[in-house]
Amino acid sequence: MHELPVTESILEIVVKHAKQNQVSRVVSITLEVGELSDLENEWLQHYFDYLSKDTLAAGAELKIQRAPIVLKCRKCGHEFRIQKDELGLTDCPQCGTAGDVSLVSGRQYHIKEMEAV
Repeated sequence: MHELPVTESILEIVVKHAKQNQVSRVVSITLEVGELSDLENEWLQHYFDYLSKDTLAAGAELKIQRAPIVLKCRKCGHEFRIQKDELGLTDCPQCGTAGDVSLVSGRQYHIKEMEAV
């Protein structure tokens, strides 16, 4: 259900930039969404279709790319990727320190690019 306010925010940004660049229609929007995000692709598109009616972005396709989960070891500074099911099993592959990591990437979402005519 949290896809709705996120989608409203995305649409607001898209329409603002479309107007600033005097485009007639937005064709697609590429989003980068972190793998730890709970945002569901189909709900994002569903809400986007509903909210964008009667805007420059009506009918635009959302292209969603998942950003990997990246952790950083607090001891040696090494950054490394993990899979979602590996959370909690996070020993640094560089120095072996167990569980002393910070999240670098994986929860974010942002507009990566927009195609318009």
